[in-house]
Amino acid sequence: MDQRQRAARLLERLEAELNCLGLWQADCPAAHELQSSEPFAVDKLDFHQWLQFIMLPRMWDMIDGEHPLPQNIAVSPMAAHVYRHELENHEGLITILREFDVLLSGADPLAEDV
Repeated sequence: MDQRQRAARLLERLEAELNCLGLWQADCPAAHELQSSEPFAVDKLDFHQWLQFIMLPRMWDMIDGEHPLPQNIAVSPMAAHVYRHELENHEGLITILREFDVLLSGADPLAEDV
């Protein structure tokens, strides 16, 4: 299985995990809320909203359009930070994002420096 296929499977798992956690939203935020220059749109969206309405659509567009995938990504550290007080509940989500980071970057952003 190539990188693009593995990325698609991880995106599917991410969508399912957000749904299982009750974080998947039926309604999209207002257009102005999706326009942010801040990392992870922290000024306008909750992290799970950024995943659903910004990251996932962009990644699916890259995969479906056969565009190059990012080569340097580190989303799991933000997830670990956001859910630091609820790690047990969000461990699956963080794990999927970590796998995605490793797949695209080739490195584990949560691994401690040795």
